[in-house]
Amino acid sequence: MFMSNVVSIHPYFKVHEGKLDDFKGLLPRFISATAPEDKCHWYDFTICGDIVHCREAYEGAEGLLEHVANVEGLIGEALGISELLRLEVHGPLDELEKLKEPLAELGPDYFEFHSGVAAAQ
Repeated sequence: MFMSNVVSIHPYFKVHEGKLDDFKGLLPRFISATAPEDKCHWYDFTICGDIVHCREAYEGAEGLLEHVANVEGLIGEALGISELLRLEVHGPLDELEKLKEPLAELGPDYFEFHSGVAAAQ
Protein backbone atom coordinates (compact mmCIF):
# COMPACT_ATOMS: atom_id res chain seq x y z
CA MET A 1 0.00 0.00 0.00
CA PHE A 2 1.21 3.48 -0.88
CA MET A 3 2.16 5.60 2.14
CA SER A 4 3.44 9.13 2.14
CA ASN A 5 4.94 11.46 4.72
CA VAL A 6 3.54 14.48 2.83
CA VAL A 7 1.32 16.90 4.75
CA SER A 8 -0.80 19.35 2.81
CA ILE A 9 -2.52 22.43 4.18
CA HIS A 10 -5.44 24.20 2.56
CA PRO A 11 -6.37 27.68 3.83
CA TYR A 12 -9.34 29.49 2.29
CA PHE A 13 -9.35 33.26 2.72
CA LYS A 14 -12.43 35.44 2.14
CA VAL A 15 -10.98 38.78 1.12
CA HIS A 16 -12.63 41.90 2.50
CA GLU A 17 -14.62 43.98 0.04
CA GLY A 18 -12.38 46.15 -2.11
CA LYS A 19 -9.18 44.44 -0.94
CA LEU A 20 -8.71 41.71 -3.57
CA ASP A 21 -6.00 43.62 -5.44
CA ASP A 22 -4.18 44.21 -2.15
CA PHE A 23 -4.40 40.50 -1.34
CA LYS A 24 -3.16 39.58 -4.82
CA GLY A 25 -0.24 41.92 -4.16
CA LEU A 26 0.81 39.71 -1.25
CA LEU A 27 0.96 36.54 -3.36
CA PRO A 28 4.36 37.18 -5.01
CA ARG A 29 5.79 37.86 -1.54
CA PHE A 30 4.39 34.57 -0.22
CA ILE A 31 5.82 32.74 -3.24
CA SER A 32 9.25 34.38 -2.91
CA ALA A 33 9.41 33.52 0.79
CA THR A 34 8.36 29.92 0.15
CA ALA A 35 10.45 29.17 -2.95
CA PRO A 36 13.71 28.43 -1.07
CA GLU A 37 12.07 26.01 1.41
CA ASP A 38 13.59 22.58 0.72
CA LYS A 39 10.69 20.64 2.30
CA CYS A 40 8.03 22.28 0.12
CA HIS A 41 6.53 19.91 -2.49
CA TRP A 42 4.18 22.47 -4.05
CA TYR A 43 2.76 25.88 -3.31
CA ASP A 44 0.21 27.74 -5.41
CA PHE A 45 -2.83 29.98 -5.23
CA THR A 46 -6.26 29.76 -6.84
CA ILE A 47 -8.98 32.41 -6.76
CA CYS A 48 -12.77 32.16 -7.06
CA GLY A 49 -14.43 35.56 -6.73
CA ASP A 50 -13.32 36.96 -3.37
CA ILE A 51 -12.07 33.58 -2.06
CA VAL A 52 -8.32 32.89 -2.26
CA HIS A 53 -7.12 29.34 -1.70
CA CYS A 54 -3.51 28.34 -1.10
CA ARG A 55 -2.74 24.76 -2.16
CA GLU A 56 0.48 23.66 -0.53
CA ALA A 57 2.28 20.53 0.67
CA TYR A 58 5.40 19.77 2.69
CA GLU A 59 7.59 16.89 3.71
CA GLY A 60 6.10 15.94 7.06
CA ALA A 61 4.89 18.07 9.95
CA GLU A 62 8.37 19.55 10.33
CA GLY A 63 8.29 20.98 6.80
CA LEU A 64 4.87 22.50 7.38
CA LEU A 65 5.84 24.07 10.70
CA GLU A 66 9.02 25.51 9.18
CA HIS A 67 6.88 27.11 6.47
CA VAL A 68 4.38 28.56 8.93
CA ALA A 69 7.22 30.14 10.90
CA ASN A 70 8.73 31.47 7.67
CA VAL A 71 5.56 33.25 6.48
CA GLU A 72 4.03 34.18 9.85
CA GLY A 73 4.32 37.93 9.20
CA LEU A 74 2.76 37.62 5.75
CA ILE A 75 -0.10 35.55 7.17
CA GLY A 76 -0.74 38.40 9.60
CA GLU A 77 -0.88 40.86 6.71
CA ALA A 78 -3.25 38.59 4.78
CA LEU A 79 -5.55 38.25 7.78
CA GLY A 80 -5.66 42.03 8.08
CA ILE A 81 -7.54 42.19 4.77
CA SER A 82 -9.37 38.84 4.85
CA GLU A 83 -10.87 36.26 7.13
CA LEU A 84 -9.82 32.63 7.31
CA LEU A 85 -12.96 30.79 6.20
CA ARG A 86 -11.63 27.27 6.47
CA LEU A 87 -8.36 25.52 7.15
CA GLU A 88 -7.75 21.87 6.30
CA VAL A 89 -4.65 19.80 7.02
CA HIS A 90 -4.26 16.45 5.25
CA GLY A 91 -1.68 13.75 5.94
CA PRO A 92 -0.74 10.57 7.79
CA LEU A 93 -2.03 10.34 11.35
CA ASP A 94 1.40 10.39 13.01
CA GLU A 95 2.29 13.64 11.20
CA LEU A 96 -1.12 15.21 11.96
CA GLU A 97 -0.65 14.49 15.67
CA LYS A 98 2.54 16.58 15.62
CA LEU A 99 0.57 19.56 14.26
CA LYS A 100 -2.42 19.63 16.58
CA GLU A 101 -0.82 21.62 19.37
CA PRO A 102 1.14 24.13 17.24
CA LEU A 103 -1.86 24.81 14.95
CA ALA A 104 -4.57 24.68 17.64
CA GLU A 105 -5.15 28.46 17.58
CA LEU A 106 -6.11 28.25 13.89
CA GLY A 107 -8.67 25.46 14.47
CA PRO A 108 -8.02 23.37 11.35
CA ASP A 109 -9.98 20.30 10.27
CA TYR A 110 -7.63 17.31 10.11
CA PHE A 111 -8.00 14.73 7.35
CA GLU A 112 -6.16 11.45 7.94
CA PHE A 113 -4.56 9.79 4.91
CA HIS A 114 -6.40 6.63 3.95
CA SER A 115 -5.16 5.34 0.60
CA GLY A 116 -3.85 6.46 -2.76
CA VAL A 117 -1.40 6.05 -5.61
CA ALA A 118 1.82 7.88 -6.41
CA ALA A 119 3.40 8.69 -9.77
CA ALA A 120 6.21 6.39 -10.82
CA GLN A 121 9.62 7.78 -9.93
